Amino acid sequence: MGFYARQVVPRVLNWAGGAKAVRPWREKACEGLAGTVVEIGFGGGHNLAFYPPAVTTVYAVEPSSLAWRLAARRVQRCPATVTRVGLVGESVPLEDATCDAALVTFTLCTVADPRRVLGEVARLVRPGGSVHFLEHGVAPDLGVARWQRRLDPLQGRLFDGCHLTRDPRALLESAGLAVTWSESGYVGGPRPWTYVTVGVASTSA
Repeated sequence: MGFYARQVVPRVLNWAGGAKAVRPWREKACEGLAGTVVEIGFGGGHNLAFYPPAVTTVYAVEPSSLAWRLAARRVQRCPATVTRVGLVGESVPLEDATCDAALVTFTLCTVADPRRVLGEVARLVRPGGSVHFLEHGVAPDLGVARWQRRLDPLQGRLFDGCHLTRDPRALLESAGLAVTWSESGYVGGPRPWTYVTVGVASTSA
């Protein structure tokens, strides 16, 4: 991993992740979380402000040490206990069914193997638990989707493998997770980058 990926990308993503337009969507993604939560792709910790009081423990999975440092103040303010437990979502050093729920935000767009990550999420969450997600992805508008396909190679080079053309809901369902609720829309700004889906899926009981 070069200097740009280590030092520039995490700062850009931390800035973008705190955008005012995204906050209501983060709040929706966090609604209903309780108990012990594993958050895959913790980033700068922007979700912490929206965790309900019922959340007692957060296991943060984040590959970037810089992002973890940028999250320090948010971690300190969070009433829940927040612990960084791993670097990659494909292999998290926790026992099976350790968590009541999982939270995945703006992560499935970037990981090399999203189905493997979601398989790990299903392992970590207890049977009948919930997987909350907020992801950007391919838009239903043909003109926007066309631009997303054109821009996808550049997006990957600039943002450490990020894709504009993945379908988050389809990824969860292909991993065997049952999506029980979802909502999609544009958060504002250039449309190829701002079509998002928020939702909740359940693991097998």
